[in-house]
Amino acid sequence: MLPLAAIIIFAVVAYFTIGDGISLESLVRHRATIDSFVTEHRLLAVLAYIGIYVVAVALSVPGAAFLTVAGGFLFGIATGTSAAVIGATVGATIIFLIARTALGEPLLRRAGPRATQIAKGFRQDAFSYLLFLRLVPVFPFFLVNLVPALAGVRLGPFLGATVLGIIPGAVVFALAGTGLDSVITAQKNSYHECIAAKGVDCHMAFDPAEALTPQLIAALVALGLLALMPVVLKYWRARSRTAA
Repeated sequence: MLPLAAIIIFAVVAYFTIGDGISLESLVRHRATIDSFVTEHRLLAVLAYIGIYVVAVALSVPGAAFLTVAGGFLFGIATGTSAAVIGATVGATIIFLIARTALGEPLLRRAGPRATQIAKGFRQDAFSYLLFLRLVPVFPFFLVNLVPALAGVRLGPFLGATVLGIIPGAVVFALAGTGLDSVITAQKNSYHECIAAKGVDCHMAFDPAEALTPQLIAALVALGLLALMPVVLKYWRARSRTAA
């Protein structure tokens, strides 16, 4: 239980110390320094970005989606997407392993036969279920890290489904990041207008969810349903054999 306790403590500390730092306003404020560092030390900047992403995901700090947008903005779509996928996968794996060790097996032992049977069914088709949960952009990322851990899913299917499942969304957000300059200009103008009008809640903000148009969400849901096809076929074949 010690690693889990440490994660919870660090997550609370991170939420109140660096949570607000992952934002458009923070990026604009430190843009000159960040741009200079990326230009002079690109490899180190990418590694630092991955490290920040790992910490954010492992501690479930809000702002991982914006980090992906910032990755596309700072490094371009290819490098930004790759770095985001690596950071998200490593961070998710850390919290998955800790939760599985501290919570998964003990909870299953105490949850009774019904819960054990459900967990067994999830494990049998873990890759398909996880791929669906990763692709459909309505399930919180941290929750999808915990569910398979509680069900006792093996590391291999978790890693495979995580990598494949987050790539489409990462590409979308990184692509949105390549056009962040226009968003920054618009937000700056709005911010200065708010200050000039003596507004009380003047700030710059960018919601990464704006990059998810209804068409993109429909496409991701379709991919998620496609990922469940092996489960559906397996169930249909089992029903057919039982009927026969």
